[in-house]
Amino acid sequence: MKWLISRLRTYRNQTFEFEETVDLSQLKDADPEIRDISPIHVKGSAEIGPKKITFHLHITGELILPCALTLADVRFPLDIHSTEIFLEKEDMEKEAMADEEIHVVEGNAIDLTPVVQELVLLEIPMQVYSENAEQNMLRSGKDWEFIGEGEEKKKIDPRLLKLTQLLEKKD
Repeated sequence: MKWLISRLRTYRNQTFEFEETVDLSQLKDADPEIRDISPIHVKGSAEIGPKKITFHLHITGELILPCALTLADVRFPLDIHSTEIFLEKEDMEKEAMADEEIHVVEGNAIDLTPVVQELVLLEIPMQVYSENAEQNMLRSGKDWEFIGEGEEKKKIDPRLLKLTQLLEKKD
């Protein structure tokens, strides 16, 4: 997804539309949580102005991530909408807006692949759960036990056990 600036400028005051499928399997190396990634479908349009180029992106695909409780594979659908603004370096200082992230055009072409990679990585949640995670998860093991919300057992400190027995006798 790389276009020459000169080609994009031919669409000035028009809408440049595109639709591509991108292989981002190298993201598995960038984030070990990604077990698999489907081909990513990118559809969008670009508005080419005299100084800035604005891309409106719709990114769809699917990631396979590990369940936080069972480590089973979980399908995580991607549906990302984003607006990305590109400016040439000399126009950057004049047009910089505090609330917008602006990309600097490197050389004479715009490559959207790194932008799409970044958007996909930012979309990954901290934890995902499979639908039947509660039934399939281990409840205990050697020296550990899973305690869910509301299941917390009141354990008495062994050092205070004699004191509680003494207080119970007085009552």
